Amino acid sequence: MQEKTVTFAAYIELARVPHWIKNILVLPGILIALMMGLPLPEGFFPDLAAGFLAVGCAASANYVINEWLDAPYDQYHPLKKDRPSVTGRVSRNGVYLEYALLAAGSVLLASLVNRVFLYNILWLLLMGVVYNVRPLRTKEKPFFDVLTESINNIIRFMLGWSMVTALYLPSSSILISYWMGGAFLMAVKRLAEYRFIGDAETAGLYRRSFRYYTEEKLLVSSLFYAMMSLFFWGVFLVKYKIEFVLSVPFFALLFCWYLTLGLRQDSVAQRPEGLYKEYGLFLYCVFIGVLLFSLTFSESDLLRVFLRTDLIATE
Repeated sequence: MQEKTVTFAAYIELARVPHWIKNILVLPGILIALMMGLPLPEGFFPDLAAGFLAVGCAASANYVINEWLDAPYDQYHPLKKDRPSVTGRVSRNGVYLEYALLAAGSVLLASLVNRVFLYNILWLLLMGVVYNVRPLRTKEKPFFDVLTESINNIIRFMLGWSMVTALYLPSSSILISYWMGGAFLMAVKRLAEYRFIGDAETAGLYRRSFRYYTEEKLLVSSLFYAMMSLFFWGVFLVKYKIEFVLSVPFFALLFCWYLTLGLRQDSVAQRPEGLYKEYGLFLYCVFIGVLLFSLTFSESDLLRVFLRTDLIATE
């Protein structure tokens, strides 16, 4: 590693606060809870503020430990080799102190919301350990890296849901759909990284799972995750909200659009926190959000034809 002066700014960079934009994935949990007829609890908006700050602190704690433990491998990445942990701009004790403070802060803030929200914050912190710390360090194991990292999607959904209620759990179908959607995004990110590095040997030095992966395997797995996500979304909407069937073709197009981005050279899919700069995709996601919000509070007898189980007579 290059020896450089340890700076406070480097620790701020380590926390990756701009990545907090990913925590927008908490919102669908709130929306689905409201769709299910659950009322907003008293003191919801203060809890919302404390909750989002708790999620941000927990995410930053995971980023801190991720970057520190990835330093020996990030030196082989064309861009990540300039990160603070690789260039020696942070110290071991400083990193562990930052992690402890962020984790403790997230737990303290979560305790202000409710017990279920707190449990999910602890789950989020635990997954950071499972993903990054040996002997598990699932990020080095092909397919397990994608599946365990995308469990954070389930957790974020649960965090949003538990801001509304600590008495009920959401349907398993929506959780699996959300999980598989996250797995699709992560698989496309892996594909984009693999293509960007452009050399299988160097890619294997950067990330051990790349010693097994190929472009074909990553592409096929991403398609599998997309299909599974839409399948379980279909299960959910048939059980609870048939009006959501109108969103299916728009989600299918979204998956295709994102995969197209992932296949570009130096794809933005490698850096999801920068996706808002893809203005067309961003506006399309806003459109889907508005569509889902509208469908949440609407009913259509016409769409209930999809729920009929009787046979249609021909005579």
